[in-house]
Amino acid sequence: MRLRKVKHAAATLQANEQMIIQQPSDYLGKWYTVFGNHHPIEIEIGTGKGKFIIELAKKHPEKNFIGIEKYDSVLIRALEKASIVQTPNLRLIWMDAETITTTFELGEVSKIYLNFSDPWPKSKQKKRRLTHPLFLSKYENILLKGNRIQFKTDNFPFFMDSMMSMVEYGMKVDFISLDLHSETSIDNVETEFETKFVAQGHQIYYLASHF
Repeated sequence: MRLRKVKHAAATLQANEQMIIQQPSDYLGKWYTVFGNHHPIEIEIGTGKGKFIIELAKKHPEKNFIGIEKYDSVLIRALEKASIVQTPNLRLIWMDAETITTTFELGEVSKIYLNFSDPWPKSKQKKRRLTHPLFLSKYENILLKGNRIQFKTDNFPFFMDSMMSMVEYGMKVDFISLDLHSETSIDNVETEFETKFVAQGHQIYYLASHF
């Protein structure tokens, strides 16, 4: 699906220094100075229009949340939503996840969410997948030892490829669901895509794993 360009999105993001972190690498190892506390930090990579990360921040004031998105025309929608609600424990970053190890130091992140990432279905595109070993190695460098990566998708081949990628990398699988919305033991927060896909009758695949 082609991304619709939003006029002045980049300028608006750059002007909003309260919610959008302009120079994230400046806070490597000291994100507590942004939030004013030492609460656990959970990040969503590919935060999209922000529904998921905003709902989490509202539900869990005892934690800090950071949404990461590389497309300005998408992140501007998350900014609009976040500006309406009071979420002092939420920040957004406009950047590519490839530079994530210059943004967080070892053990600074307590959980990573990968929700409905681009499956990049062609073989030559595999290295772009957020569950490829190239990215898993980056996550290992920032995630607190033993803590989880949570992955959701409606794409079964991508789900299976991601699970194998994690297992072959040496990660431990904590939980798998081939139909997340039938589970009663998981306190699930939906994304925009998830709500749409479920309404269309799609199953949602879920995986939680750790290093």
